[in-house]
Amino acid sequence: MRLGIIGCGNISETYFESQNLFNNFNVVACADINMEAAKKHAEKYNVKALSVDDILSNEEVDLIINLTIPSAHKEIIIKSLNAGKHCFSEKPLAMNFNEGIEISKLANEKKLYVGCAPDTFLGAAGQKARAIIEDNKIGNVVLGTFNLMSHGMEHWHPNPDFFFKPGAGPVFDVGVYYITQLINLIGPVKSISSISGTATPERTITSEPRNGEKIKVETPTTLMGTLEFHNNAKIQFFCSWDVWKHNHSTIELYGLNGSMVIPDPNFFSGDILISNKEEDWQVVNNDEMSLGIPNKTDNDDSKIANYRGIGLSEMIDSINNNRQARCSLELAIHVLEVMEGIIKSSEGKEIYNLITKPVQPNFLDDSEIEKLKK
Repeated sequence: MRLGIIGCGNISETYFESQNLFNNFNVVACADINMEAAKKHAEKYNVKALSVDDILSNEEVDLIINLTIPSAHKEIIIKSLNAGKHCFSEKPLAMNFNEGIEISKLANEKKLYVGCAPDTFLGAAGQKARAIIEDNKIGNVVLGTFNLMSHGMEHWHPNPDFFFKPGAGPVFDVGVYYITQLINLIGPVKSISSISGTATPERTITSEPRNGEKIKVETPTTLMGTLEFHNNAKIQFFCSWDVWKHNHSTIELYGLNGSMVIPDPNFFSGDILISNKEEDWQVVNNDEMSLGIPNKTDNDDSKIANYRGIGLSEMIDSINNNRQARCSLELAIHVLEVMEGIIKSSEGKEIYNLITKPVQPNFLDDSEIEKLKK
């Protein structure tokens, strides 16, 4: 399938490179509101640099990869669908649940696919953890926790303003990985109870080139509470950009027969810890699985598994075989409702009951992955 990228910012490099990992798509064009950015990437990757309008009307492009800022996600998805093109978007799907419903109605009307990141839950750690649960190694999951805490993005991102606006914040920007992973592992969320806070009304940028500039904080920077799932599991969460340092693990799940610690869901791999009842922790390594084999170097020069693009490739395979994709629009809308529900529950100081209830994504085994890899 022939792809066009709209949005040539930080994440675009990952999607340009992903065509070297998977065998069923090629990027043929790119666009950005900053034409210089589009030309720079077009030259580097030997593709056409087009305006946003031209890439949408270009008949050589079958699918749009939407890498714009969150506030533009819905607009670009809608324009892609109206142009008769499938769309795969970076997270979040849209700024709010109502925008997600609008996207869904148009996609169904046009009979086109919309997919959405994150796809990291399809990685080795997420699928191995799913297999452990389905093999009943820890029994029915009844409780759990997830923790994402840092001191925000203003110390490294060159233009961090949007992280602190509605549609971003710790839940929309990073919590999306944790929520999606949990839905992959134990199914959809039923209800939410949360509280929120904002430590300071503004942030000071310490990254270049805007070191010293102030940012107004327009969305909560700490959210805490509980997710109740349809399988009756209760998961406590702590999402914050007001913490300098902590010693919590990322995701822990507690079953009737044991416990499991799952690595950071922003990554494709990492060791899983599993314990049966009172036994010591056992390490489950997944570096030999198809999406666990280290293939990239991280910022600290350590080898990591980075297969971003598998969700896109799997969606294209789903289009070709007329089945629902794992990174489906149904899943993305549910995740969007969960994220908005966390905010709404904290604002109204009441339990938020979800409307959506997607089918849990199917397990993705290595034989399916190998058919998609180059």
